[in-house]
Amino acid sequence: MGDYFREREPQVMKDNVYLLKEAMEKAPKLRGVPTGVKGLDDLFFTVEWKEGKPVKKPLGGIPEYCVVNLTGMPDTGKSLIAEQFTIKQASLGQKVCFITVESPASFVAASLKERATAMGVEFEKIENNIILIDAASNSRLREDIPTMLDTLAYVYRTYKAHRTVIDSITGLFESKEMLARSVVRAFFNFMKKWYQTAIFVSQKRSGHEELSAEAAGGYAVGHIVDSTMVLSKEIVLSKTRAQNYKVEFGDIVRLFRIDGCRMCGHDTRLHIMNITELGLVEIGPALVDVIKGKV
Repeated sequence: MGDYFREREPQVMKDNVYLLKEAMEKAPKLRGVPTGVKGLDDLFFTVEWKEGKPVKKPLGGIPEYCVVNLTGMPDTGKSLIAEQFTIKQASLGQKVCFITVESPASFVAASLKERATAMGVEFEKIENNIILIDAASNSRLREDIPTMLDTLAYVYRTYKAHRTVIDSITGLFESKEMLARSVVRAFFNFMKKWYQTAIFVSQKRSGHEELSAEAAGGYAVGHIVDSTMVLSKEIVLSKTRAQNYKVEFGDIVRLFRIDGCRMCGHDTRLHIMNITELGLVEIGPALVDVIKGKV
């Protein structure tokens, strides 16, 4: 190794060296992208100084151009959040690229229509704002990453989309989990190149701790993205837990937390999460406030 470094000619990548001032000139403005999930958008914030004291200012959504890892066990509400985000952004006039890896496009379209109805959005007004890429029905799209990225680039150029949902990114490396990091890294870098605000839905294996940020592919996958949201659920089978959660014995309690965001400040507490009768996810109060009887 020592001889290798002594004999080679220096290769300096000057184009990748920046003064902080130069990098800041290219940095996007920090602003919120509404998710369509009640109670979630105010959990991200910036900080302003007023009268010598730091003051939190709600961002009003996830940071624009943020790549979010949305992880949890089955039936915790991941796809619902992804669909609510899609409908909300489409209703605001944004073009949204939705890559479906688990269900064929026709089934996802039916589900999106149900979500739009529940959210009070006229489906006919957003039909042309959502572009579906059906990787569930095409093995080449699932297994050949360059082909998928070429297809994504076509969608971005043709439809001018700046919002992307992948449900789920786990399905793109399920048969080759050792490559999980490289697959997620490729999509993360691609999102940044095309200035996408993106949600990557990722599945937990049954052996994973419920409230950890780990998904299939390991903890390192979550470290690549900008932010991770963790969803979990618990069947309350003890009287003490029922008293703490303020629910009945045998009820299902769903929990939500933000496990880091490198782009802005965020609420670090564990929150109660609900799925309404209309099939919409809502983020409720912090669990600690529930236990202390503050809500």
